[in-house]
Amino acid sequence: MDTNILLESGTNELEVLEFTLGNNHYGINVAKIREILTYQPVTPVPNSHPSIEGIFMPRDTMISVVNLKRCLGMPDDAKTEGLFIITNFNKLNIAFHVDAVLGIHRVSWEAIIKPDATINTEQNSASTGVIKMDDKLIIILDFEKIVTDISPETGLKMSDMDDMGQRERCESPILIAEDSPLLSRLITDCLKKAGYTNLIVTMNGQEAWDKLQEFEKAGNVREKVHCIITDIEMPLMDGHRLTKLVKTNDNMKKIPLIIFSSLVNEEMRIKGEQLGADAQLTKPEIGNLVSAIDDLIDKSMD
Repeated sequence: MDTNILLESGTNELEVLEFTLGNNHYGINVAKIREILTYQPVTPVPNSHPSIEGIFMPRDTMISVVNLKRCLGMPDDAKTEGLFIITNFNKLNIAFHVDAVLGIHRVSWEAIIKPDATINTEQNSASTGVIKMDDKLIIILDFEKIVTDISPETGLKMSDMDDMGQRERCESPILIAEDSPLLSRLITDCLKKAGYTNLIVTMNGQEAWDKLQEFEKAGNVREKVHCIITDIEMPLMDGHRLTKLVKTNDNMKKIPLIIFSSLVNEEMRIKGEQLGADAQLTKPEIGNLVSAIDDLIDKSMD
């Protein structure tokens, strides 16, 4: 799906595809979508996860089909053929089976409501945000968590950290912008294991930018932050907007900035480069993240 949003830089906007499951309305970031296909028969896979309907091969590419209704504990009406939303994130091609697609909405990240702790817990988060539109609520689902729950090895490769062995403690302060409580904890645990113990953790780009501005006003932003790690998809301010603000600020532009996101595909990589990101990695590459931090901090200190 080609959309203009992919050609723009740091607008703090996204395009959300609205779809339905039963009478409920859900959304997915268009940047994750490759295409939408009409329902096709799938081949069941023995002993697979209950939420996996099976596999099919459009244009000689094997794709697993996830039944979203089963994932969300909803009744599965086998009579409804529906549609397949083909996605690409974390270097995976996956089809999500939905009932119907209603259209695309262009919204600001500032308009996306972050679910509170009564709805989203670290272990049981179903959504990353909610959009109020006219007389309905559109729930943006956490597709990364859905896939990781089905197949844990597709998530952060924690085993990569074990291969690094014992490392010396590093006092270099690192600012992290990540809205997922689970991923934030996993990233901080990994960095601490890699010796980076001076971590400033924020829940979105706006919190991170506020912290950077606070340091800038105090005149010590370069001392207080030696590296920035940011997700792309976050409420209030996304990672691309944060990148643009940092890299166009004379006092901050030399701080190494790493985009660490499930959305680092070809189009988004170009966008990140245009904004000045120093490195871009997909979320399973946690070992490479540490290596990138090592290299960038060393270079920035020369």
